[in-house]
Amino acid sequence: MSTGNMNLTLKVWRQKNNIAKGSLVDYKLSNISPDMSFLEMFDVLNEGLVDKGEEPVVFDHDCREGICGACSMFINGQPHGPLQGVTTCQLHMRSFKDGDTIVVEPWRAKAFPVIKDLMVDRTAFDRVIAAGGFISVNTGNAQDANNLPIPKVKADSAFEAAACIGCGACVATCKNASAMLFVSAKISQLAQLPQGQPERYRRVQSMVSQMDAEGFGNCTNTGACEAECPKGISLENIARMNRDFYSAKFVSEEEV
Repeated sequence: MSTGNMNLTLKVWRQKNNIAKGSLVDYKLSNISPDMSFLEMFDVLNEGLVDKGEEPVVFDHDCREGICGACSMFINGQPHGPLQGVTTCQLHMRSFKDGDTIVVEPWRAKAFPVIKDLMVDRTAFDRVIAAGGFISVNTGNAQDANNLPIPKVKADSAFEAAACIGCGACVATCKNASAMLFVSAKISQLAQLPQGQPERYRRVQSMVSQMDAEGFGNCTNTGACEAECPKGISLENIARMNRDFYSAKFVSEEEV
C-alpha cells in the first residue's frame, strides 16, 4: 500500500468497435492520489488525453456508488480489480503501489461484444430479464402485507438474490462466459416469493432459453463467479434454478 502520491503505468485496451482489431496501449500517469477511486484515476487519464488532442478512453459508468453495475473493467486479470465485494467505482488507488503497472481490459464474452474501448454491450442481460423476470398481478390496491406471509428465511434469501446488480462480473470471470449466476439470481428472487409462484416454471424455462440463445457458455461449477461477484451472490441460486428447470418438465402445460 502507498500513502503518498503514485506514478503508474496503465496498459489500457483500445478498440474502435466490435469489428476493429484492438490492442493494449501504454499510458504513464504521475502524481495519482491513493484516495482517488479507480474511475477518478481514469478521469485524470482522459483529461490529459483530451488536453493533448487525443481520443479519451471510453468506459461505462453511472452512479459511482456500487449500485448500478455499469463500471465493468477487467483489472489485472480480475473483474472490478483485486478487492472482493466491491465494484470498480468503489476500488481506490490505495490498493496499488507506486510504480505499479495496471492492465485494464473490457469484459471478454461472445454475448458482450465490445462497443468501444472498455465499454461492452450488455443488453443480452436485458433480453434475459424481458423473457421472464417479471410477475403478473391484478390491478387495484396493493394487498395487505399480512395477507402474504413469507418465512423470514425465504424473504432473506430472496433479498440476497435481488442484490444482484447485473454488472456481468460473473460472466467475465467464468472460463466459459456463463451467465448462470446472474440468471439464477433473477429467477430466485421471484421463485421464493408468493408473487412469483403463478409463473415460476414458465419463467425459468423462458429465461434459461433466452440465456442460451444469447450465446453464454455452460456452468462448470468452479465457483469463480461467486468469488468475484461484488454483491456476493451465492451459487445456491444456480442449484435452485436447476431444480426449478427440471421440475418444470413434470408440470402440466396448464400450470406452465
